[in-house]
Amino acid sequence: MRLTVGQALVRFLGVQYSERDGERRRFFAGCLGIFGHGNVAGVGQALLERAGDLPYYMARNEQAMVHAAAGFARMSDRLATLACTSSIGPGATNMVTGAALATINRLPVLLLPGDVFATRAANPVLQELEDARSYDVSVNDCFKPVSRYWDRVNRAEQLPGALLAAMRVLTDPAETGAVTLALPQDVQAEAYDWPEELFARRVWRIARPVPEPAALQEASAVLRAAERPLIVAGGGVVYARAGEDLRVLAEGTGIPVAETQAGKGALPWDHACAVGAIGATGTTAANALARDADVVVGIGTRYSDFTTASHSLFGAPGVKFVNVNVAGFDAAKLAGVCVVADAREGIRGLHAAVGGYRVSAAYRDRARALMADWNAKVDQAYAPQDARPLAQCEVIGAVNEVSGPRDVVVCAAGSMPGDLHKLWRASDPKGYHVEYGYSCMGYEIAGGLGVKMAAPDREVFVLVGDGSYLMMAQELATAVAEGIKLIVVLVQNHGYASIGNLSESVGAQRFGTRYRARTATGLDGEPLPVDLAANAASLGADVIRADGADDLRDALRKAIAASRTTVVHVETDPLVQAPGSDAWWDVPVAEVSELDSTREARARYEVDRRTRRHHL
Repeated sequence: MRLTVGQALVRFLGVQYSERDGERRRFFAGCLGIFGHGNVAGVGQALLERAGDLPYYMARNEQAMVHAAAGFARMSDRLATLACTSSIGPGATNMVTGAALATINRLPVLLLPGDVFATRAANPVLQELEDARSYDVSVNDCFKPVSRYWDRVNRAEQLPGALLAAMRVLTDPAETGAVTLALPQDVQAEAYDWPEELFARRVWRIARPVPEPAALQEASAVLRAAERPLIVAGGGVVYARAGEDLRVLAEGTGIPVAETQAGKGALPWDHACAVGAIGATGTTAANALARDADVVVGIGTRYSDFTTASHSLFGAPGVKFVNVNVAGFDAAKLAGVCVVADAREGIRGLHAAVGGYRVSAAYRDRARALMADWNAKVDQAYAPQDARPLAQCEVIGAVNEVSGPRDVVVCAAGSMPGDLHKLWRASDPKGYHVEYGYSCMGYEIAGGLGVKMAAPDREVFVLVGDGSYLMMAQELATAVAEGIKLIVVLVQNHGYASIGNLSESVGAQRFGTRYRARTATGLDGEPLPVDLAANAASLGADVIRADGADDLRDALRKAIAASRTTVVHVETDPLVQAPGSDAWWDVPVAEVSELDSTREARARYEVDRRTRRHHL
């Protein structure tokens, strides 16, 4: 079959399927793209000609379209994703941040950046990076460290091998992340005689690796000897759809279950064994149990510094770890017993191996008492205070109250992810979607777009601060154009609330974190006359301005009833804090300073960092 490289690419992507547990679906639900020289005559022409093979969605920002693909992939439990195509030069490099986010979060996305001429006949072309060391270097080499697989297709006959290698990585739960196929613009338009087999339907079966018996035996021996065990449920539990198995294990053994950001919702928040978020943004209940735990069972977690409170949280002498993870790289962390397995299969195997093991009644009662105390704090944080502006906790409480059990909250960066991790009461494993592997400002609206595309039957609430909104709000226009409804809660606090708090904690006095006009002494004048609600309206969204707790709830109900993307704008006070987690996060403080505030912060830091330890 004689087709161009671009046409062959589109046809191939349109017939790739994933299958797990008998569920088969198209792996690529479509292609997001922004066209320019470098992809308009190749991939762009092919998408026009073969619209039935791969639906096209017009994005407004290249970084944002990768975020949308990542949101789609996460909501689809990594069984489906979107492709993303860009022109060469700035269009391509705009996607690098999105690629890093996808790879760090172990989410499959396929990036198809245009590249310079393979023939070099017209070099240097517009937007080409000329590197005196090699003519083979282009800006697309920037994708190498943030991609799980990278290739440049310099000849048409290289395409089949590159495509198969890309699919292998995209559908491997242990290896997945961003995959980049750089496509020189002249090669995209070249015709070639392709074998018909390349375009036959291909099913990629998503494996569920089972635990190795010896590892399972060792892990069960460690757990059976435990008196104060704690399960840490990570994103792997959610992706493996292992929540029911986790519930059975927890109820059968009585082991309390704490959750990472990616694992939140693995158990419903009101389950008797649930102790909520863990780590630097965790609950006091989970963190108290973590400090005393003699065995920590990490399931599908990569043990980020927030989860471990910068290695200060698991403090019991002789604490041991059992790590169940589909990726050996993550299973080997904290010198734990490595059980390399799919989360569902690992949980089932571990439950069978521990037999009739059960924690003491006293330990169960302690966990429940600690969680009851925390829930009382959440109730208090959520309660309207009749103050103007509202506290961020009140906003979260209003959204949590008004949203349904299957609705999805989306967030990414700033202070809200930490507050959501502690406070949000998740009833469904797919109802909580906070990107905190890369904590990328600007992810929220674009990621929410991808979430809604993957789950059109759920309401999607995007919580975004003014800082992140100003970074990347353009995909509101995409949502309007596509008729994809989002409910965006735009929290206006006139600055960077999270970094303001962090700056204060290290003695830097919130320097450079407020949106203020410049005066003779610095950026310390009046708040900027910025109207983000008007900006959202200019992008085509419906806008409701909320003032006060009751008004906010009314606005949210109107947004739910609406058929179009609606932005609810609300002012908040950045100085009102959520309940503390009783855990630390390591951010080094200047060792010497002329500022009293910095010297005081350094003294606190010297005390706190003594709690950090190695687990060997």
